[in-house]
Amino acid sequence: MSIWELLLAFLVVLLMLVALLANVLVLMCFLYSADIRKQVPGLFILNLTFCNLLMAVSSMPLTLAGIIYKSQPGGDQVCHAVGFLETFLTTNSMLSMAALSIDRWIAVVFPLSYHSKMRYRDAALILSYTWLHSASFPTVAASLSWLGFHHLYASCTLYNKRPEDRTQFVIFTGVFHALSFLLSLVVLCFTYLKVLKVARFHCKRIDVITMQTLVLLVDIHPSVRERCLEEQRRRRQRATRKISTFIGTFILCFAPYVITRLVELSSAVHINSHWGIISKCLAYSKAVSDPFVYSLLRHQYKKTWKDIINKILKRSSINSSALAGEPRARNLPPLNE
Repeated sequence: MSIWELLLAFLVVLLMLVALLANVLVLMCFLYSADIRKQVPGLFILNLTFCNLLMAVSSMPLTLAGIIYKSQPGGDQVCHAVGFLETFLTTNSMLSMAALSIDRWIAVVFPLSYHSKMRYRDAALILSYTWLHSASFPTVAASLSWLGFHHLYASCTLYNKRPEDRTQFVIFTGVFHALSFLLSLVVLCFTYLKVLKVARFHCKRIDVITMQTLVLLVDIHPSVRERCLEEQRRRRQRATRKISTFIGTFILCFAPYVITRLVELSSAVHINSHWGIISKCLAYSKAVSDPFVYSLLRHQYKKTWKDIINKILKRSSINSSALAGEPRARNLPPLNE
């Protein structure tokens, strides 16, 4: 193996381990906290977490084996199954992010009618659509034998080996990425830009009230005034930073891989195999970033994880105290002496 292949193999191992750990933490928080389970977005996050976990235990290990052995890992049936699962999970993840953005849009733009517009039944219907949508494309690909080991990405994915099917495969690939990546990106941009517009409007109202208060309080200390103005700047930047993170991570992780898959369809363009694997690793990195972007960095999940840690530490301290007190109990004289 060359130094590049060693680095790529190490990158896949790192992504796999971090994705497993981070998504298991999200799952633990979901199971532990009743408040998180009651929230409708929790269903979308749970679905996204399961997609990321399955990606980490199915596609990533086979890609690692493909990088090391430079050939198809396992038999054709295993590779076809993993290719089907990889296509399904990638599409499902994209649509789950779009569903989360729709939930945030309704919550921010229509706060008074949110509970009537986004109920558990509505979330279940959205998830049902994402599953049907995600399963349709790999089902068609499997029926046409368009799943297999692709050396450019060292993974089992969409792949056409028959030259006579090239035109049909090009059309299928274009429609697939248009209705998965592009559709999700359009929904993300539309909903989050609407959310940003509302957030900026509220920030302006708060800023006006704050400035009026500062003008009235003529005896206020300069340091307090400066802290108020600094909080204004942070408030304006917070919404922009969060929305930029949601859209930016989606584009950064998926766009290079999708563009590479589309450029690959042109026989006139040669793509380096190292870049193909790197673009695949960028797509895998979404399974690493999702737990932090959508869950673990939020206040409610931080509090839940702290409660879990405190409960574990408290239990261990009680057990250690009991073990420490047991020898002393053995040395005590009997009560009848």
